[in-house]
Amino acid sequence: MAAPFTLAHLSDVHLGPMPPGALWKDFATKRIIGWLSWQLRRKRLHDPAVANLVAYDILAAEPDHIALTGDLVNIASPAEFPRGARWMARLAEPGHMSFVPGNHDTYVPFPWNEGLRHFAPWMEGEMRVRQVAADGRAATPFPFVRLRKNVALIGVNSGVPQSLRRAGGTVGREQMESLSRVLRDLRERGYARVVMIHHPPLPGLASPRKALTDAAQLQDVLVAEGAELVLHGHNHLEMLTPLETRFGRSHVFGVPSASMQAGSPHTPAGWNLYSITRQDGRWLTDVTVRSFNPETRTIFTKAQFSLSS
Repeated sequence: MAAPFTLAHLSDVHLGPMPPGALWKDFATKRIIGWLSWQLRRKRLHDPAVANLVAYDILAAEPDHIALTGDLVNIASPAEFPRGARWMARLAEPGHMSFVPGNHDTYVPFPWNEGLRHFAPWMEGEMRVRQVAADGRAATPFPFVRLRKNVALIGVNSGVPQSLRRAGGTVGREQMESLSRVLRDLRERGYARVVMIHHPPLPGLASPRKALTDAAQLQDVLVAEGAELVLHGHNHLEMLTPLETRFGRSHVFGVPSASMQAGSPHTPAGWNLYSITRQDGRWLTDVTVRSFNPETRTIFTKAQFSLSS
């Protein structure tokens, strides 16, 4: 049996504090709402020191690769993106970490060069896939594919600007069609397929205000073509949802916010480690759940278990 491929998964860093002048220099109505939410509530929940503890814990585990499933920033101010890129670079160089945008990374419409361009090195694929329709916010084509040993990391972008009171997302028809072809091709080539997306990918996993508009269509693609793991964030909760597909069981994982302190309705900060191996024609995944203890301010192993496709 070949050596396992180890993959760390974190999400929703919501890197603080808010950069000086982020609101007024880059004025937009929704940014006002986001800035007020940060000042009145979110800055007491999201602690950059906790996010750094999670990052150090991941580095100590020495995974083969890291998956970061969105919401690195808060109100998509241009001042947030260079700082976010520096934080990511300290965690892992682009060849060892993959990133997909969340709704906070695409909070309002803005040009690619002022925002997500700074994260582009962590979103560049190595396999040619059909590109989605042109979008000035996302010059990187989605879905992107990165091949590591016998594992394929597939990055899906669900982040699109929303109205004032919504935090949902959309995959879109073009990206959905490309994803279907990619999943089929990689299955036929014998790869373990790991789909990365920010929003929970199945109907009913998020409230209507925060859900994917096309979750049912994405579920249909996953059922038809299969995927060994689907990784998401967004809900700030530990989540594991099984999905029966035509090619075996898919395991859909959500992780908490990587900066979440205690004293909130959400799960304290944490991350997952997946150890993926092939045995007797099936994909096996050993899962380690690491969690932040607010009393000792340390990261501990909360659970360990194994899953099969």
